[in-house]
Formats: sequence, C-alpha cells, structure tokens
Amino acid sequence: MERNKGKDKLKEIVVISGKGGTGKTSLVASFAALAKNAVFADCDVDAADLHLILKPEIKETHDFSGGKKASIITEKCIDCGKCEQICVFDAVVASGQKKYKINSSSCEGCGVCVHFCPVAAINFEPAVNGQWFLSDTRFGPMVHAKLGIGEENSGKLVSLIRKEAKKIAEQKNKDFLIIDGSPGIGCPVIASITAADFVLVVTEPTMSGEHDLARVVKLAEHFKVPVAVCINKYDINQQIADRIKKNSENSNVPVLGMIPYDNKVTQAQIKANAIVEFANGRLKESVELVWQKTIEILNKKES
Repeated sequence: MERNKGKDKLKEIVVISGKGGTGKTSLVASFAALAKNAVFADCDVDAADLHLILKPEIKETHDFSGGKKASIITEKCIDCGKCEQICVFDAVVASGQKKYKINSSSCEGCGVCVHFCPVAAINFEPAVNGQWFLSDTRFGPMVHAKLGIGEENSGKLVSLIRKEAKKIAEQKNKDFLIIDGSPGIGCPVIASITAADFVLVVTEPTMSGEHDLARVVKLAEHFKVPVAVCINKYDINQQIADRIKKNSENSNVPVLGMIPYDNKVTQAQIKANAIVEFANGRLKESVELVWQKTIEILNKKES
C-alpha cells in the first residue's frame, strides 16, 4: 500500500547520544509506548539492549554477512609462502612443517592473498558476521540485530536494519519509525542518521556529556538532519545543565526537555518496563513532554 503525502508520511526519528549511558535506550522505549502506531529498530548493533525492555518475540532470523574471509585449500596449497609474505594483517600463519593457514579472526577480507596466490589455493567466501531479527513487541514490530563478538562492518548492519524496518513501516502503513541509534560519531551513527527526518540527542550534565554532545550535534548538522537535545538527569549538576541549555539554544538547537534523575528508571529497567509504563508524576510527565515536542517539530517541518 502506498502512503499518502502530507500528514500521513512516515516519520523517521533517530535517538542518539554523544556517549554511552545517557539514558538513550530508556527514552526510546518510552517513545515506543507513546507512539501507538510505529515500528522500532535497534541500530546500536555493537551493544544492543532495547530488547531488554521491549521483550521482542522473534519471528524471523537471518544471517548477516558484511564482508568476506579467506581460507587456504590445503590440498591445493604448494607451501610457497607468498600469502604469508604479502598479508599486512599477519593473518597467515605457518606450522613447523610450513603448512599455512589463515587465522579468520585476523583476516580483514582484503583479498590480496587470493589475487596473488600462484595456484588459486585460497577460498574467498562471504563471512557470517552476525544475525538480524524481525520481531513483535507489545508496542509493535521491531527489527534488531546481534553482531558477532569482535566482528566489524556494523555500519553495513545498521543500514540493513534501517532498510528492513522502513520496509515494514511502509507495508503496515505506520506513522513512525523510531530508531535507537549508537552513541558516538562513528560509522554506525552515520548509518543511523543519514536521511532521517529528525535526530534527538540525549545528553547528561557532565563534562564528558557536554563535550560529546557538541560533536554529535555537529555531525547531525553536517548531514543536514534536523536535530534537538534532551538533557537527562539534569538535576545531578544544574549548572552544567543550564549551560548546555543556553549554548544549545544560542546555536539554534532546541532543547525539548530536561528529565530529572529518579531511581524509578532503574526499577523500570529491572521490570523490563518503559519509564512511562512504570512511573508517574514529574518523571513520566517530563518524558511525555519530550515526545510531544518531538511530534510538534515533525509536524512543523512538514507544514
């Protein structure tokens, strides 16, 4: 079914942070509870944890291959040692009998050894770097993944997750695609935010939080994605929180909310609840306000 233009257009919201531990995933889980008609994607594939709150029921499991790995065909190998000489990653190792093999953990999949092997004795096959899942949650469909230990190419996996989540959202005529992005400014973050409708950066009033916020806001602005800020646990250092708010607004980056520190957040996590499911009063109201202002910005952008 094709989506109508205008107010029915799918809106893609990405929640990121300059550093880990700011409360990004807790906010995404509450957005999931508040959105009503949405699809969710956990694009923090290096350390995915949205599933701990949303408790997805996996419907489909797929392997993810982000590159290739080399392996020596023993019966064809003539023990010339060419592959060992040219491998800059020291992935080729020899035993005492000069029988060569390739350490898959060290192989970067560049393919140089394959190209230069004089007897074509090296296989170069797609490597399974992780898995991705299509699931159902109590709030709606979810796409998420698990990258293998020590595996790379997380940016490619993020792009795949976003693509699959968007496909489901369009098929099911959903209003929102809500993405839990990675912290920092690396490839997974870039893959999470490019061409999104809106980026919300969750920060905390600490020196490192303030520093990393500036970097990630600059990244979003570089890709011309509308960006705003949420200050979590603002009352643990009111002075820095006020400074972040002032500097953000002076830079034309709106601050959508200031969420207080509350141990109910931890209690909600223990019970695998979103904050707005578990808490009442000031904490719940402050999270709901951030969501309301997010919708207001999206509607204003659309009009």
